[in-house]
Amino acid sequence: MRTALRKMGNSTGMIVPKAILGQLGVASGTAMELSVEGNRIVATPVETTRRAGWADAAATIGDAPDREAAEWLDVGLEGDRDLEW
Repeated sequence: MRTALRKMGNSTGMIVPKAILGQLGVASGTAMELSVEGNRIVATPVETTRRAGWADAAATIGDAPDREAAEWLDVGLEGDRDLEW
């Protein structure tokens, strides 16, 4: 299968056909690591950790100035510190 390099703003890009994305098990928007091996470009999907950033996002709830968020502060948090994200 062939594709062409195309001008995309100040960069150059390549359209990857859906069939190739399907073989890799990735979709549009997937983060990819690029490297060069010899005269080939190698694109590898970036492994992501499940629930990455959840703990930080949850911690910001208590910092919210609105009334709805303040109501959550009354919810019991016993044992939460022992949870592993």
